[in-house]
Amino acid sequence: MGVRWSWREVALALAAVALLAVFLGGVLTHVEAAPSVLAASVAERSVDAFVEVPERRDAEAVAPVTGDAVAASSAPLAPVASVDPVWLSRVSAATGIPARALRAYAGAQLTIAAEQPSCGLGWNTVAAIGAIESDHGRHGGAVLGENGYPTPAIRGPSLDGDGVAAIADTDGGRWDGDTLWNRAVGPMQFIPDTWDRWGADGNGDGVADPNQIDDAALATARYLCGAGTMTDAAGWRAAVFAYNHLDVYVDDVAAAANRYAAAAAAG
Repeated sequence: MGVRWSWREVALALAAVALLAVFLGGVLTHVEAAPSVLAASVAERSVDAFVEVPERRDAEAVAPVTGDAVAASSAPLAPVASVDPVWLSRVSAATGIPARALRAYAGAQLTIAAEQPSCGLGWNTVAAIGAIESDHGRHGGAVLGENGYPTPAIRGPSLDGDGVAAIADTDGGRWDGDTLWNRAVGPMQFIPDTWDRWGADGNGDGVADPNQIDDAALATARYLCGAGTMTDAAGWRAAVFAYNHLDVYVDDVAAAANRYAAAAAAG
């Protein structure tokens, strides 16, 4: 699947063009929730696998909020549970999502469910964003390693004002390798200054790295839930719109999330 480079801070400038794209109409047929991703030794938690897509509307941007429950942290997280390997194998085969990437998305759901149980974020929404941003860490022929790092590293073009907004370097090139301009980084395409706010340590190694898919997936989950609950269509759309201020992006994520949910339920 080809990637569309999309930068959350740049998106407003491109919105007028993007809104000409095709949109989804109506509410998609409900699909049953996918089985739990928890290991058998842990109490079962249902997966919110379905995303309703209402008629297209001009969503309001919802600014992310911070607080103890959602603040970015580089401290290692106590593991919530291991992802069930049987579930992982079955759903990876059914959806075509690489198992290593799917494990990151499911792990992000489990962690956010413990941190913010009212959010209602499902793994399939995180997976849909991963598909659009980097083809699950495979953009440009990259290979997602078992350590969660794509090789070669995934970088967006310099945000140097040439057809895009100009965003001067904020990280000294630490994450994006560019000391003049910022670039979107890693499997979920975080811009360095956004990572400074939302960066997370999803694999518990003590480092929050946007290039590592467990870290990036958890940061994405916190970013989404920071915009509000995702338990209904309006809240879900507002959260994804906060992640990227384009209605067409929200529609694309919804389509992919529903596709993954349906495949997981049927697999």
